[in-house]
Amino acid sequence: MNSPRGSTETTGPQTTTLKKALTTPLLYFFILGDVLGAGVYVLVGQVAAQSGGAVWVPLLAALSLALLTAASYAELATKYPRAGGASHYANLAYGPFTGFLAGYCMLTAGVVSVAALARGFAGDYLAEFVTLPVVLVAFVFLVALALLNARGISESTRANVVATVIEVSGLVLVIVLGAWIILRGDADLGRLTDLGTAGKGPAAAILSGAVLAYYSFVGFETSVNVAEETRDPRRAYPRALFGALTTAGAVYVLVGAAASAAVATPTLTGSSGPLLEVVRKAGGVPTELFSAIALIAVANGALLTGIMASRLAYGMARDGLLPRFLARVLPGRRTPWAAIAATTALSLLLALTSDIATLASTLVLLLLVVFFIVNTAVLVLRRDGTAHDHFRAPTALPVLGAASCILLATQVEADVWLRGLIVLAVGMVLGIVAAVRRRRGPDTPEPAP
Repeated sequence: MNSPRGSTETTGPQTTTLKKALTTPLLYFFILGDVLGAGVYVLVGQVAAQSGGAVWVPLLAALSLALLTAASYAELATKYPRAGGASHYANLAYGPFTGFLAGYCMLTAGVVSVAALARGFAGDYLAEFVTLPVVLVAFVFLVALALLNARGISESTRANVVATVIEVSGLVLVIVLGAWIILRGDADLGRLTDLGTAGKGPAAAILSGAVLAYYSFVGFETSVNVAEETRDPRRAYPRALFGALTTAGAVYVLVGAAASAAVATPTLTGSSGPLLEVVRKAGGVPTELFSAIALIAVANGALLTGIMASRLAYGMARDGLLPRFLARVLPGRRTPWAAIAATTALSLLLALTSDIATLASTLVLLLLVVFFIVNTAVLVLRRDGTAHDHFRAPTALPVLGAASCILLATQVEADVWLRGLIVLAVGMVLGIVAAVRRRRGPDTPEPAP
């Protein structure tokens, strides 16, 4: 049987396959921990500013849209369980240029996200306990995460299980406190049906709020980069993916409803820590406790995004889209140490020298480009057979998934589009270089030590 188009295998002393260590529960918590990241702790107020008090409606709409693209990822991850994710799928479907562009967008989003989380870790939540220079905190934070990542996928994901339980506990606390505020008569349930802001009708309010809420659900796409390290991915991956997204959606809807009912919409939209406003209004719970939970959420999100970025760089290097040395793995641990070191260094550089806030708003746009490529790649790659069974999404889902990416992209603001197009232009130039290199032939394998 012929290999799929564009498929390559790299041989060499240090480019071995990764260790299969992830079970279905570990993968479930990996995805859940990545989705239930730091975003939900700050986005509720911003969604309320776009949509009004009925925050749960755009959150539910965003979940529905995310599930469309998740179905495409489930099919491709079980059909091609390899590190590289969207880059690998695009390479198979469209060739090295599009493969590089998809991987570049994911890498850019991942590296910037980790840098932003490093700065966020050094911010107000940490200031509840101690005040330290941002440079020192960011450096120690990123190095510690890199060492945990390099130690092994099992150790990283087990740490993620503990952190995810703590994250979910914090969100459950908000739900319980919101319910307590409602029961004691201090809430306004009328806000739960308040859709629309000045100049926006209900439909426009839901759509604009869904763009921001969509960011709360991204993170599921990073899990395809550990499909190669998953035991029986055909069965484990769809169960873990849809289970984690459904769990996250239920938690988000309840958190949004609790926050909106308990706290006045102007207070919610004006706070950089909207969920902390619920804790303060309820009383009885130290704000330091919630700040500690938020710090764990930030650290866990950075760890999982760092895992994604390093595995993506490893997979792109193995496909010949990045320098071959990034495909090197530790002989004993079998983790991609070179990719971990490179992505951590870039995140540290951004965290120490760049204004991450000006780049963070382009992440959703970059991911929408990737999601559009993935949804169309599903249909293109159905002409290629595989020797094993895999999950197959109904054809309507990837079609609707691609359409949803276009719909959401129309809601992105013009200044974000300008920054995003600059980033994409750089990626296209680098993609052309990568495609030319691939046509000239594979790199010469490095000699054994």
